Amino acid sequence: MPLDTSTYALALLRLDGRRWNELRRIDARISTQAAADGSAYLEMGNTKILCTVAGPAEERRRGAGGTMGSGGGGEDRASVLVEVSVAGFSGVDRKRRGKGDKRTLELQSTIASAFTSTLFTHLYPRSTITISLHVLAQDGSLLAACLNAATLALIDAGIPMADYIVACTAGSTSSYSSNDEAADPLLDLNGTEEQELPFLTVGTVGSGERVSVLVLETRVQIGRVEGMLAVGVDGCKQMREILDGVVRAQGKKVLESVVS
Repeated sequence: MPLDTSTYALALLRLDGRRWNELRRIDARISTQAAADGSAYLEMGNTKILCTVAGPAEERRRGAGGTMGSGGGGEDRASVLVEVSVAGFSGVDRKRRGKGDKRTLELQSTIASAFTSTLFTHLYPRSTITISLHVLAQDGSLLAACLNAATLALIDAGIPMADYIVACTAGSTSSYSSNDEAADPLLDLNGTEEQELPFLTVGTVGSGERVSVLVLETRVQIGRVEGMLAVGVDGCKQMREILDGVVRAQGKKVLESVVS
């Protein structure tokens, strides 16, 4: 069923009741898995991600048939390995993706590349940092949710990085074929909106506007890209404040337990 966007300009509300520049409900927790070096659980709307981090540990030799996304590595720095597993019940189609699934491999490669450039891998030569992401539910912004969850888990593991990597999606209320010049940008698309509207995923480092991840997989009029990117970067700033609050709350909780 096509997504009806005719009421956007009239009610200024989307199908889930949000305005164009509002994020969905964010629920994030860190240190959720006691056995892992670092862990986090993140919900962006109905998209739910569980992330664990192992390492830095002694470098593992990978065979030619490996399916993990990797970045960097060598004699003078650590390599970052990313493994994404998508639960069969996470989506509407109830389809289980294999380890060789093209979409999963693209996610792994993008996430590994982003964190390789942000983590201080030179502090851990000849070692491996493994990020395992488990997708429990999908409702849009999958790549963004994975990046945000991985950031929290890496912070929990105590692995130094330049700053937070935070990500968000932004879209346009008009499809490519409609050629509507009055189309408005939207922030943090859900699954229904992603199926019908052009969108991009943007990830920034810290509270500034330094873009580290930018993925656009749908056709969109070139004149709309700038507005979508601006809205996405603003959403990343909002997301960083939320994640920073989660980290600070956890740090306060740990300090209180030590003092008492």
